[in-house]
Amino acid sequence: MKQIRNALFACSLLAAVGLPSFATAEDAVAVNTKTLTQLGAEWRDENPYSGQTEAIRIGEDAFAENCARCHGLQAKSGGVAPDLRLLDRDCIDLPSASQKQACFKETDKYFLFSIRYGKVRNGNVYMPPFGEYLSQEAMWAIKAYLASLRTNQI
Repeated sequence: MKQIRNALFACSLLAAVGLPSFATAEDAVAVNTKTLTQLGAEWRDENPYSGQTEAIRIGEDAFAENCARCHGLQAKSGGVAPDLRLLDRDCIDLPSASQKQACFKETDKYFLFSIRYGKVRNGNVYMPPFGEYLSQEAMWAIKAYLASLRTNQI
């Protein structure tokens, strides 16, 4: 009986103090992409907004609202989730321009798949799927923002 009472007390204390919340896709903040070229229903394999100033601006806001709680402000991870500034770092040192381009395209596909479907291993959710909550335009704007960090910091 004493163990049950102690457990109830501990639960009550934690509820009163509050527990840290973890990100869920349902917490996604809507991203206004009306100033970007709309992409339609067919999903792209490659970022159509790469290097576009307006997409980078929208992507920075979208990242701060939807991704930073796990991936860190300005994508500087504090260890909870990967540092996304390094997402396509392996592409940088490839010897030819065509190899770099192919690598960046593969990274774009991987990035989009990860956001849409999340990351689940052995039944554990490491990243929730955002495919129902963020538009293709929002996802590519976030990638444009991350690519801008790569070119400035890596």
